[in-house]
Amino acid sequence: MKLYRGERKAGGTVATVDGRPLDPRRDLRDFRAGSFEWGYEGSGPSQLALAILADLKGPTEALKHYKSFLRTVIAELDGDTWQLKAAEIERRLTGTVEVPMDLATLLRKVRGEG
Repeated sequence: MKLYRGERKAGGTVATVDGRPLDPRRDLRDFRAGSFEWGYEGSGPSQLALAILADLKGPTEALKHYKSFLRTVIAELDGDTWQLKAAEIERRLTGTVEVPMDLATLLRKVRGEG
């Protein structure tokens, strides 16, 4: 399973996939960002969203979904470091959510029974 990480350092930001530098994929679209960024919507975060999705899903899917991934995930990353597992990204893209309880408990909560 792939692991994506980002870190702000004195010289700028670094994004990796499984410990290797993440390719910004400017061949798909160049946002004219100096480097990857996160925590807001802009050129650096857009390049990061596109790069992660291109690595994980391929160029066609990346171009199709990077804007929503930017808004719902990349812009919400907070702090100087972050990490995202491939499975978490897949869940975000499909809109599924992992619920840490069984179905019966969830239904009771939804019905206001406890």
